[in-house]
Amino acid sequence: MINLMLTCSAYPEQYDAFLNKELVGYLRMRHGSFSVECPDIGGDCVYKAFPKCDGSFDDERDYHLRFAVKAIEDWLIIRRTEDLPPPPNVEFRIINKDWAEIEDINQSTGF
Repeated sequence: MINLMLTCSAYPEQYDAFLNKELVGYLRMRHGSFSVECPDIGGDCVYKAFPKCDGSFDDERDYHLRFAVKAIEDWLIIRRTEDLPPPPNVEFRIINKDWAEIEDINQSTGF
């Protein structure tokens, strides 16, 4: 289980995340932006959100902390196995900056 240690309660609200005694994450809520970096500040950004609050959470704390812990757990799995998860099943294509081409695509797809 990931343990969150509250290191600052407001402006910014921030936590260190530990698995056993190993630091595995840094969580920070400041200026309406909540970010999670692994294994520490300056590491991989694994979760980012923009809650309705500023320097500390209001009623969204539990919601975002759950996503944060899940993102840390996923990061740990990838780090330990060095296997990437399967890519999402989405369609995309790379086009140049020709706006006419973009408009043609939008008209044909309904967007």
